[in-house]
Amino acid sequence: MFTPLLHGVEVTLQVMACSAVAALLLSFTAGLCRLSKWAWVRMAAAVYVEFFRGTSLLVQMFWLFFALPILGIELEPMTTGVLALGLNYGAYGSEIVRSSIQAIPKGQTEAAIALNLTSFQRMRSVILPQAFTLMLPAFGNLLIELLKGTSLVSLITLSDLTFTGMLMRTANIARTPEILGLILVIYFVLAYSLTLVVRWLERRVSAGRV
Repeated sequence: MFTPLLHGVEVTLQVMACSAVAALLLSFTAGLCRLSKWAWVRMAAAVYVEFFRGTSLLVQMFWLFFALPILGIELEPMTTGVLALGLNYGAYGSEIVRSSIQAIPKGQTEAAIALNLTSFQRMRSVILPQAFTLMLPAFGNLLIELLKGTSLVSLITLSDLTFTGMLMRTANIARTPEILGLILVIYFVLAYSLTLVVRWLERRVSAGRV
């Protein structure tokens, strides 16, 4: 029983890792664009964020997987899953980036300006290091949500943990409680491991700041 599930865990972790990288890049890109001095950049970022936060992740994934091929664009299931998860969680992450940067006292920016730092230098050396400390707990929660969201890729033929478990349950209905219970435990162990990693990272980043 464990060998097929371990393969499913491997696929789940691959999807989560790739999606997390995509979501992180989109979070910072969209979050910084929301703070741009140019209105059209702020508007474009806002459209992305509100659209992907305001529509179902499952429908977004289905649209990429079932509708795009009709339009002549066909993506692999793994690419579709990573793209859908990255776009959706990147939209939520961008709000974490935006709010954390805005939470930094304006005096920090004014002091950096007094030191003749450029806007790029102010963001890189003064604002972002402090804002990153504020982002970590929220990003930790988002990462756990993303892990749980990976179970949706089982609906686009990816043999992740949930998909593998459902196949095993179909083959042996009598062992349903045991199989589903094991899947719950595995998701919990993965999520709790992520929690511990994020807490460790928080302590490392906060060292010397408190």
